[in-house]
Amino acid sequence: MEGSLYPNRPILPVQSTKPTPLPPIQRLKLNPTTTSPLPPLKRQLLQSQKPPTSSSSSSSSSSSSSSSFPLDSLLQHLLHVSYSNPPTTITESSRNSNTHLSSLPISLENDDTASQLESDTDRSLDFLSLKCKLMIHSILGRPLSHLTEFFDSVKFELLQADLMSLLKVLDVLGKWDRAILLFEWVVLNIHVENDKQLDNQVIEFMVKLLGRESQHLATSKLFDVIPFEDYSLDVRAWTTVLHAYSRIGKYDKAIALFEYVKEKGLSVTLVTYNVMLGVYGKKGRSWNNILLLLDEMTSNGLQFDEFTCSTVIAACGREGLSAEAKEFFDGLKRKGYVPGTVTYNSLLQVFGKAGIYSEALSVLKEMEENNCPPDSVTYNELVAAYVRAGFLQEGAALIGTMSHKGVMPNAITYTTVIDAYGKAGKVDKALSFFKQMKQAGCVPNVCTYNAILGMLGKKSRVEEMMDMISDMKLNGCAPNRITWNTMLAMCGNRGMQKYVNHVFHEMKSCGFEPDRDTFNTLIRAYGRCDSDFNAAKMYDEMIQAGFTPCITTYNALLNALARRGDWRAAESVFSDMKKKGFKPSETTYSLMLHCYSKGGNVRGVERIAKEIYDGHIFPSWMLLRTLILANFKCRSLMGMERAFQELQKNGYRPDLVIFNSMLSIFARNKLYDRAHEMLHLIRENGLQPDLVTYNSLMDMYARAGECWKAEEILNRLQNNGGKPDLVSYNTVIKAFCRQGRMEEAIRIFSQMTERGIRPCIVTYNTFIAGFAARGMFSEVNELISYMIQHECRPNELTYKTIVDGYCKAKRYQDAMDFVLNIREKDTSFDEESLQRFASRVRGNMDS
Repeated sequence: MEGSLYPNRPILPVQSTKPTPLPPIQRLKLNPTTTSPLPPLKRQLLQSQKPPTSSSSSSSSSSSSSSSFPLDSLLQHLLHVSYSNPPTTITESSRNSNTHLSSLPISLENDDTASQLESDTDRSLDFLSLKCKLMIHSILGRPLSHLTEFFDSVKFELLQADLMSLLKVLDVLGKWDRAILLFEWVVLNIHVENDKQLDNQVIEFMVKLLGRESQHLATSKLFDVIPFEDYSLDVRAWTTVLHAYSRIGKYDKAIALFEYVKEKGLSVTLVTYNVMLGVYGKKGRSWNNILLLLDEMTSNGLQFDEFTCSTVIAACGREGLSAEAKEFFDGLKRKGYVPGTVTYNSLLQVFGKAGIYSEALSVLKEMEENNCPPDSVTYNELVAAYVRAGFLQEGAALIGTMSHKGVMPNAITYTTVIDAYGKAGKVDKALSFFKQMKQAGCVPNVCTYNAILGMLGKKSRVEEMMDMISDMKLNGCAPNRITWNTMLAMCGNRGMQKYVNHVFHEMKSCGFEPDRDTFNTLIRAYGRCDSDFNAAKMYDEMIQAGFTPCITTYNALLNALARRGDWRAAESVFSDMKKKGFKPSETTYSLMLHCYSKGGNVRGVERIAKEIYDGHIFPSWMLLRTLILANFKCRSLMGMERAFQELQKNGYRPDLVIFNSMLSIFARNKLYDRAHEMLHLIRENGLQPDLVTYNSLMDMYARAGECWKAEEILNRLQNNGGKPDLVSYNTVIKAFCRQGRMEEAIRIFSQMTERGIRPCIVTYNTFIAGFAARGMFSEVNELISYMIQHECRPNELTYKTIVDGYCKAKRYQDAMDFVLNIREKDTSFDEESLQRFASRVRGNMDS
């Protein structure tokens, strides 16, 4: 419902068509020769896999979807590109199946034969013994996938060889991936055969090699096996291992190793401390630990550098600690520290994440006053601040500003704008920026493609997704783990549990091991599939894999609970999160609002609203927007008005969804002047009405009894190039039926079917109500037969409307006869419902 509220104000008709006097009652029929046949309801159910609803015309807004989502074709495209551009990892298939170190990330290279390398390498091998030379040639002459098998076949020779020399030669020859495979094999076999092969020199050499090649996962997994307390490495090597743990999210292991390094009495460097600041910053709920670490650095006589300052400020941004970030920044300046561009950029990011664009602008102003030149990162953070506050056009305009000031927009700049428009549902506008990006000579990166794939996936625009994946291949841009996470999220959004399992399997088969973000995505995806069991299972697997839950993990759990409105369970998760030291983010509070509104807990919504208005929760654009929509779901007019006023007071710009919500709530409460005011604001804010806006206007006029104006809005929608949907036609049909103008309702019905829009149960129930209200029970009975004949079985509301129509006309005997004859036409109707209708008739007779 969130994306289907009411937007831009269309120009209202100057005068409406004068209604003609009601004609005398006559026989009106839905002629099957002039109208399209009713679609079989069972077929609709099979196609959409959703039960029909009949409470209102709006509940039938979604047309039946295709019977199967073409994910297989899309997946084949992605697999083709993934295999054409293999990830920089060697997968488990390249190793012996008995290995304990599955899927170490080692870059692949084309396999060269020994004969091709002999002329280049012979001189490099002069210092080796003949056996070592032969071993090197054998290693170089085999494909990576067969090396483990080869190592097993020459196990005795390898364990007697000079391992350090072999590793160094392979590295000098640029075959560091083979060196890592050899080292891994030795680690797995050395403790059994010969514990002298691995000495401090070998370990230090390999740690530095792994760090140089950014093989963080490999480093981490190897040191899960190697008992580091048995080796005395220098602080640089330990810092490399700490960095590896930090990069893959194993923060607790990094902290334990850091304590071990200090216990060994090693002189910890500034770089080591900076790495640990990053560890605590990423781990979350660690602000006090960061402050202790800063004190420790000062006590050891270390001067903060720009990396130190930016890392601490970035940690505040992750936790939503904008006040703490500002205080830390101001404290640095009081001590004489002169911030550089990197530090300013980190502060910009904090305010950008919080949506406090006014503070972000003040940071930019301070940079200019201090002659600190903004760079592309500065402007990228400013773009992010604008779009998070709802100012998409202003954010996009910065692209031109950057070019004018000699700072060229890069892929991050464009991706930020593209992603913002995509999240706002303006996919075509986002794609236009993608086109502009390429025309400007800016090469899209994998993040750009991931953002576009995500927004296209939400709209089920599969063919365009396949085109985008092909474009990735043409640009030599290989899919990464986030690409696969996007695919997982898309499957979850569509509620397709079997596809989540399938995509996850294919992701791993391509060499992408799940990281913490993958597990968080899986928790969200299974939650959207209403599979709490699998969501909980993914949480357990994440813990077992050594990843620490973060705020995103808790939000993923809350998202699953919000979908079904289980606010009691959500409150339990929220409480547990706070007990463990996590500070709720704006997403956390937004999910709680969704959960309360879905579960009908108005007081829960009011509690969070009070905390926002009292200043305990920062009123970001996203949070106030969610508060408006939550109040809309709860039908709370006062709550919506207060939240809307707060949004305006903070200088935020409402989007079309917000305006549509306000228009709709005013229309439902017959506050037509306020509804027109919203229409005026829509145009004043440079927005254009969408289908939902027009549908809302039609509904407003239908409720006011102005059926002719409702039809004029329908015609205006078509004249402006819009395409009315089932809701549009149902609303206008309802407007005429309520005024007793059945012939006009049938005219609209004919227009609808001629446009290929199939009527639903709500359409027919509207006609039933109109006929019954005018006493046209012959037409009612014909319509019931027509519905059953075309496999659209009347529901309980259908029969209730007819029974009440008879009773209202005081035709009690006819009502009882109708009830008794229902089973003759509709054999599926149960006896209990018949008895309930009979009691209803008798109750009306007695009254």
